[in-house]
Amino acid sequence: MENITELINHALYILILVFSVGMIAGKIAGKLNLPDVALFLLFGIVLGPILHLLSESSRSFTNQFILVLGATLILFDGGRNIRLSTLREVWPTITLLSVPGVLISAAVVGYAAHFFLGLPLVYAFLLAAIIASTDPATLIPVFKQVRINAKLRETVESESAFNDATGSILTFSILAIAMGTADVSVGGSVVDFLKVSLGGILIGIIVGYVTTYVVAHAALGFLRDYTTIAMIVSALLSYLIGDQLHVSGFMATFVAGLMWGNSSSFGLHMTDKHEEMFHFSENITTIMRMLIFILLGSQVNFSSVMQYAGGGVIVVFVLMFIARPLTVFFCALPDRKSRWTWKEMLFMCWVRETGVIPAALSGMVVGMGVPHADVIASVTFLTILITILLQASTTAYVAKKLGVEEKIAGEHLQ
Repeated sequence: MENITELINHALYILILVFSVGMIAGKIAGKLNLPDVALFLLFGIVLGPILHLLSESSRSFTNQFILVLGATLILFDGGRNIRLSTLREVWPTITLLSVPGVLISAAVVGYAAHFFLGLPLVYAFLLAAIIASTDPATLIPVFKQVRINAKLRETVESESAFNDATGSILTFSILAIAMGTADVSVGGSVVDFLKVSLGGILIGIIVGYVTTYVVAHAALGFLRDYTTIAMIVSALLSYLIGDQLHVSGFMATFVAGLMWGNSSSFGLHMTDKHEEMFHFSENITTIMRMLIFILLGSQVNFSSVMQYAGGGVIVVFVLMFIARPLTVFFCALPDRKSRWTWKEMLFMCWVRETGVIPAALSGMVVGMGVPHADVIASVTFLTILITILLQASTTAYVAKKLGVEEKIAGEHLQ
């Protein structure tokens, strides 16, 4: 009984500390016109490695639960704010960025990690696979503060949601090879990818439609008074079913959000609930950002990071300035229908923040005792720190310089 009380008190301490500091960090971010995730990360570093006021293991249940819960709700909200009409317009670019794009990034970064960190090739590619995907938990909040034209914003947000599946599958495939439990099989990897991604999409469509139906149907929408609670259920249920069926739970929750955000396309209208859903989702995703990024910052192991900082920083810069541009131009130029301008593609090159999913994958590798896990974890944290602090903080400036800001006043609430 005493242990349970201690665990409860510990969890309450984390919540009180994170929320109190998070509100201060958010106010400072607003004054400085910076994305709040960058300040949350910095304040987490102050609370953890510097002041030692927050020490939650990356492998603890509390931390893993917050990562999954936060990523799920943020992904759902991101899907809810994307228009199907935009996806139909730019789907070739999203498809290319989400599949071959991740493979290009992983290949380039893998060889860089092998050369600059001295990792055996299989572990170098394991590191590259972990950090190859972009992060919706960072990008979606940044784009709520930085006004980008809808086509560009929704393309980058959709890529960040869809490429998590590719990055996760690639990571698990290479991990199996590294641990000696599987052989290299291109055919098997393709089948796994189709199963995980298409399965997640199917579950998201079913759960999203059913939950929207019982809320918004004119005659049978008996849960209309509980719209915001039904949103939470839809997000968590789609993830849970996806995970239980061994498909992409994150893709399932993103697609469920798409169904909610485009409910009027299926004759299910929630116009009278727009403002309620908007304010609720703003508050819940802000809470999740505080928890995720303050905890991530508090878990930085500076002694380990500094040990591999030389080669690690070079690898991160290869990811940012070589792998990402190669990926964007290879995937966006062939899409003639979308008519991407050079400035729009340059902006896509700059927005490739790394965050929650790579952190979770890295923690899993450490927990399994994989060889060279210390190097992998250190470089993953370096990637998160550098991309968020450098790229997320300058997104507004880069958007203004490239002229890709939103030209139309106001935004959709749903």
